[in-house]
Amino acid sequence: MVVCVRAVVRVLVLQAAWALGGGQVRYSVPEEAKGGTVVGRLAQDLGLEAGEAEARRLRLVAQGRRASVEVSGASGALVVSSRLDREELCGKSAPCALRLEVLLERPLRVFHVEVEVTDINDNAPLFPAATKNLSIAELSLPGSRFPLEGASDADIGANAQLSYTLSPSEHFALDLQKTEDDTESLFLVLRRPLDRESLAEHRLVLTATDGGRPALTGTVELLVSVLDANDNAPQFNQSVYKVRLPENSERGSFVLRVNATDLDEGTNRNISYSLQSLFPQDGRDMFEIHKTSGEIHLRGSLDFEDVRLYRLQVDAKDMGNPPLSGHCKVVVEVLDVNDNAPEVWVTSLSVPVPEDASVGTVVALLSVSDRDSGANGRVRCAVWPPAPFGLVATFAGSYSLVLREALDRERVSEYEVEVRAEDGGAPPLRASRGLRVPVSDVNDNAPAFAQAVYTVLARENNAAGAELARLWARDPDEAGNGRVSYSVAEGGAGAGSGSGSGWRPASSYVSVDAESGRLWALRPLDYEELQVLQFEVRAVDAGEPPLCGNATVQLFVVDENDNAPALLPPAGGGPGPWAAGEASASASAPGSLWAWAAWGAPAGQVVAKIRAVDADSGYNAWLRYELWEPRGKGPFRVGLYSGEVSTARALEEADGPRQRLLIVVRDHGEPSRSATATLSVSLVEGAEAALSAAAAGAGASSSGAGLRPAEGGAAAAAAATNVWLVVAICAVSSLFLLAVVLYGASRWAPRAAVLAGPGPATLVCASEVGSWSYSQRQSRSLCVADGAGKSDLMVFSPNCPPPPGPAAENGSAEKGPSLSPYSSGTVGCPLFFIFIHLFIFLYQFFCFPMVFHGRMVIETMWMWK
Repeated sequence: MVVCVRAVVRVLVLQAAWALGGGQVRYSVPEEAKGGTVVGRLAQDLGLEAGEAEARRLRLVAQGRRASVEVSGASGALVVSSRLDREELCGKSAPCALRLEVLLERPLRVFHVEVEVTDINDNAPLFPAATKNLSIAELSLPGSRFPLEGASDADIGANAQLSYTLSPSEHFALDLQKTEDDTESLFLVLRRPLDRESLAEHRLVLTATDGGRPALTGTVELLVSVLDANDNAPQFNQSVYKVRLPENSERGSFVLRVNATDLDEGTNRNISYSLQSLFPQDGRDMFEIHKTSGEIHLRGSLDFEDVRLYRLQVDAKDMGNPPLSGHCKVVVEVLDVNDNAPEVWVTSLSVPVPEDASVGTVVALLSVSDRDSGANGRVRCAVWPPAPFGLVATFAGSYSLVLREALDRERVSEYEVEVRAEDGGAPPLRASRGLRVPVSDVNDNAPAFAQAVYTVLARENNAAGAELARLWARDPDEAGNGRVSYSVAEGGAGAGSGSGSGWRPASSYVSVDAESGRLWALRPLDYEELQVLQFEVRAVDAGEPPLCGNATVQLFVVDENDNAPALLPPAGGGPGPWAAGEASASASAPGSLWAWAAWGAPAGQVVAKIRAVDADSGYNAWLRYELWEPRGKGPFRVGLYSGEVSTARALEEADGPRQRLLIVVRDHGEPSRSATATLSVSLVEGAEAALSAAAAGAGASSSGAGLRPAEGGAAAAAAATNVWLVVAICAVSSLFLLAVVLYGASRWAPRAAVLAGPGPATLVCASEVGSWSYSQRQSRSLCVADGAGKSDLMVFSPNCPPPPGPAAENGSAEKGPSLSPYSSGTVGCPLFFIFIHLFIFLYQFFCFPMVFHGRMVIETMWMWK
């Protein structure tokens, strides 16, 4: 007994499924769709299982027209098989639908499928001809209007709305008028009088543009011939003729007869009629007119749903020379018959419906229309199955699909509803529309990120507002329950992350877009300030109550080469003696450094060491040192990565008293940054170099940690130098006075006069930074690089006269007697030389301590004749 009951229930369920699937299925596809385009999942929409379509031989049968779609045997999908041209299938009818029958065998079932072909802007406006000839009398007054035949567009709707433009002309303009019945008339208006003798023909270009996107255009060339003579044009007894025809009128039916008269006589009175279609543009073959009688007959088949109104233009042209013409309009109204089934449209569909929706909830808004008019267009609607939904009429042609019973998602998760419509024609025509109404659940799933921890790399110095990453959390709920918003929950960076200003919240560095989950930088990131920023991002859905999920973001700042190397002041115990007055080096202004090297120093001896630091990290902080000047085989070299300046070979006197080295410090960043340092190396004797090094060490130690070398060592050296200079000046002044007294006594003592010849002039100049001399004597210089430059002492040997002789007497006889300032007889000259030697000795003895505090250059020139 139980087995029998189960079998009966199974049969009833199968019959109910077949009944639900026996309705009409409707699809939409744009025209010009490529072959193979899937129109719809027909097998699935008919409730067939996978593979059942092929097993039960699901096939398609076209009704009346050649079908451009077919059923795929394997998948059971409805696909495009050949080119779909809406204009070829339906012309101006809107909408355009293909009505198909689907057969299903074993057992045999018939389903109705309707495929709507939507319009695209694939047809440009088209004029009847590429050239239009117009004949206008020369005596036509300004303001005269000449009707033009507009363009036609095979598309419908906005794609067929045309606008017209005329090429620039000083004689003609374009005028488009709309009448009370919403029709358009295109006229060529004469703006200025014509003069056939000056210009007999006007060439104009009329352009028609449709309303599609992108817009398409069509053109026609207007050839306006200016004619003379005939001054009376034919006139119709009516400007507008109106007539009504049912859409099922047979071809050849009589429409009406027009009549025009001409006041002229003779051949100018003979009239010939011609017919042109104003709307639609392709309706020229629908009617024809007899040239002499003016009778209009129907040539084609009328369709109320395609074109409800025809606007024709009848031209009456006389036989004058030149011929004149008159014009009238014929309006043909097409009357409807019941040849169209109702159409059901879904204007609004609120799905899915929550399972806790109350009775009376509006699920969908429907619009029902029939292209017919009158009783043929009045439609009655019903819903099947009657539960749990029902139809409520809101106003004419509009219905609401409302909930009649409570829903239970655990029992039924989706409903297939069919809305059936029937018009009031005789016999009535029917149509239906199927709706799929799924039932939604409540909010029971929290958002979940794809990763628990996100690692994000951000380049240093990124622009404020730059996107760093995109976070995404998935919520399997629907509608608002699955709409996720993002926010930065917590986290930040402390002093351990590179920030020297304490802990900062993550919200001061980054922000997350609430809707998209995009992570933005609020300000440029600085690697020297922040290396790692860890925080949490929270995703909250919009359900009631809301549920949330978290993810941790680790933001690593990638260093960029944005800091140039900075030169450091030399250490007190460095490898080379640094001058007490050196300037501290920086990235913006290269430092000036001093060092000493002894002549004869072997190759490889370290003279100085350049110290630099880079605030960046990694390769951006890896420094290398290069010697730019002097280039080639100089006496010094610099360590590529140590910065130590050492001798490249043994130093010689030929290298000069001083070497100026230009050293460039570069990092390994891309692009690299650099700083320059100028090192002046003074070449001295070995003992002087040792004393200079000791003086430099003393100056560095006495300068203190808080003073610069230029502020401590230079001051101490200047003070000591002043003391020794005062003592030396006093001693030398005393000895000089004594020497003058002795020289005067010896000068006036009775002795043989010695005639001294003139000696070459010697020029001595002194300045605050040193002295220089010009003479014809050899010189020797001693440079001590220790501190600021001091005034140097330059001593020259006097020009002693040669012993008296004939040559001297002859010279003196020729030039006249002349006494040298140094001429002193046999005792005066040696005494003066002794004074000079004593002066030099005392000066060196008293001033020798200055080499520990400053730089002194002594030049002594001796030449004895």
